[in-house]
Order: sequence, then structure tokens, then C-alpha cells
Amino acid sequence: MSVRAIVLTGFGINCDVETKSALDRAGAAADRVHLNDIIEKPALLDGYKIFAVPGGFSFGDDVASGRILANRLRYRLGGPIKKFIDDGKLAIGICNGFQVMVKMGILPLFDGEFRQEVTLTNNDSARFENRWVNLAVTPDTPCVWLKGISQIELPIRHGEGRFIPRNDDVLKKLQSNKQIAIRYAMPDGSPARGRFPQNPNGAVDDIAGICDPSGRVFGLMPHPEANTFGANHPQWFRQGVCGEGAGLGVFRNAVEFCKNR
Repeated sequence: MSVRAIVLTGFGINCDVETKSALDRAGAAADRVHLNDIIEKPALLDGYKIFAVPGGFSFGDDVASGRILANRLRYRLGGPIKKFIDDGKLAIGICNGFQVMVKMGILPLFDGEFRQEVTLTNNDSARFENRWVNLAVTPDTPCVWLKGISQIELPIRHGEGRFIPRNDDVLKKLQSNKQIAIRYAMPDGSPARGRFPQNPNGAVDDIAGICDPSGRVFGLMPHPEANTFGANHPQWFRQGVCGEGAGLGVFRNAVEFCKNR
């Protein structure tokens, strides 16, 4: 039986087709479903094991990136989404989807309640950054989406990707729980230590993505769905990259986790 995945679409989300394709190629049966359809019938979520909030510019990034969609989800679908997570299912937010998740309070989800503890704000460069970055996965992170991955190269494209925790206590908790799942890094995997362009936005502690304590809910600024074919990489020919792109492994991990439960 296929693992069913629901991919949110509508109101400026524009990476939904690529995200669906990545999930399908990883072995899931993914559906693109408009936000209004889920609001009208929240029980739709019950038929799925994976919930994806893709990248894009939801509601034109008015007010702040992801804020309006985060409010719409929290106040119209907060209960059903919380049940979805409490039922042991998986969720991912990519780029704008990550912004939505942190502003909605789905991440970092320290105590199981939706509460905003971190934010993603304007890049230090004060401009939109569109480049490929090297990423290092935190050893022993509980993130099921990153199982077996130690380093990965993915593209970023955002203007508000600088990760900032509410305070030092939040940062220390993320660190001690190993919820900082993935960080910007140098090409050899060593820490970027805030250096531009390896850390493309000035994120605190080079944070590119975090997960909840269970590792089932994952948010990240880089785009794994944009590196699922070898030829997606700008150096694919020179480096002899063929076949599957590294980002597909992220989605394959999620599908295998659901199949093995």
C-alpha cells in the first residue's frame, strides 16, 4: 500500500509541483490539495501520512514571509494539524514552508504545543540570495528525514532566511536536543561559522533547518525537491553527476519511515 502524502498549494505557493514529484519519485502517492479545500474539509488530512508545506511566496510575503499563511493554518486548521502530528505522522516545511512552520509554532514544538520560539527574517546581505550551499547534518539528530545523510548540497532562494531563536535558552535547548538538524557548512563539511556566502543569510549557529523532538517534523530553508535529478546540479557535467540527485534521499527517508511503522 502506498504512503499517501498531501502537498499544500494555493495563494502563492509555487514549489508544489516539484515537491509532489519528489515525493512520488521517492515512492509516495502525493496529491496537491488547495488550502481552501483542507479548510473546508479538515478530515482530508486523516487519509495521509505526510504533510508538506512547499516553498514559494505565500500571500506575496506580505507583512513578513509566511506570516499570513501561518495565521491561516493556525486559526483554521491548528487542531487538525496538531492531531496529524500527535498521531505520529510526518511533516515538512521547505523555504517559505519553513517560515510558515516557525511562525505558526509547529517548530520547534518543545512541549507539544504550537508556540513561536524562533523566527526567520531578512538576510544579512539585505538581498534575495539564490545560490547552492553545502550543508552538514548534525550527528545523532533524531530527524528521520535525514537518516544516513551526513552532508548534502542543495540550492537556496530566499530573502528572509536568517534563523534567529527567541533567546539563548531556546538556542541551548535546540542544541542539547539535537533539534538543529542541518547547518550551513564549508565544502569539506566543516562549520561555516557565519561566513558569507557559505552561510548565505547570517543564520545564528549556521542553522539551515530544525526538527521537532521526535524528528518527524522537519523544516529547512534549502530546497531538497530542487535536487532530485543529478542534472539539477549546476556542475553535474563537470562532476559527472548522473541519475538521482542527493535531495531525493530526504523524501525517500520519509516514505521508508512510514512504510516501516
